[in-house]
Amino acid sequence: MVHNGIEYGDMQLICEAYHLMLALGMTQKEMAQEFDEWNKGVLDSFLIEITRDILNYRDEEGYLLERIRDTAGQKGTGKWTAIAALHHGVPVTLIGEAVFSRCLSALKEERARASKQLAGPSTKASVADRKKFLTHIRNALYCAKIVSYAQGFMLLREAANEYKWNLNYGGIALMWRGGCIIRSVFLGNIRDAFVRNPQLSNLLLDDFFKQAMMDNQQSWREVVSQAVLWGVPVPALSAALAFFDGYRSERLPANLLQAQRDYFGAHTYELLGKEGKFVHTNWTGKGGNVSASTYLA
Repeated sequence: MVHNGIEYGDMQLICEAYHLMLALGMTQKEMAQEFDEWNKGVLDSFLIEITRDILNYRDEEGYLLERIRDTAGQKGTGKWTAIAALHHGVPVTLIGEAVFSRCLSALKEERARASKQLAGPSTKASVADRKKFLTHIRNALYCAKIVSYAQGFMLLREAANEYKWNLNYGGIALMWRGGCIIRSVFLGNIRDAFVRNPQLSNLLLDDFFKQAMMDNQQSWREVVSQAVLWGVPVPALSAALAFFDGYRSERLPANLLQAQRDYFGAHTYELLGKEGKFVHTNWTGKGGNVSASTYLA
């Protein structure tokens, strides 16, 4: 199930890279050549390979891809992964966005009507150096892919803790590399990370992947920023970046969220340095206690 959820994420990330190339006015031949180059490096994988082949495919009417209806189907395995993540409280955000992107694509007629009524930015997608920006897209795809797999293995670890499974995470990566849809050179790096540290809590904390994020995150930020300015949706790329920034933040604004919950629902909160002790504040001065409300937010 987690394998298939990661597959959803990988496919969505590739589609977003393709969408950005379309926005830049690239031909299918040019896009195929770019994916072919990507398949010779860190993104070497089955899905990048078949994307190149799909972009190159022609029949008697010309390129086939541009004639395929843009409504994605799904068998439910990505949804199961997202539901399992919610059940276990694991922020598998990229896979969730990949599932919702398919749901949005299915609203074809509604999107067609909205496209005639809702205007986006007037800025046309353009870059001074297309080759450089394509390198940014490749790097962004790589960073987001790391996050996707990190989230997938977070879910596996949490499930293993709850169900008392003894999982060999390096072995799982090696198994996926052997003949699955997400098979890639990248999985070898994941296997190596767990060989170095079988108790690794998150792939992002492995030295190899830490360095990869340090080397490539500026490209990632550039791509997401430009996509937003151009009005090109990149839900998986941006969700992965938001997760990365949240994960590396010592403090998040959840303190305000806890105060809000306590204000309207008396749900209590913990103070810094006094963890484990839950307190309630009378925010209005009008009384009330911790059982004063039925709100469960």
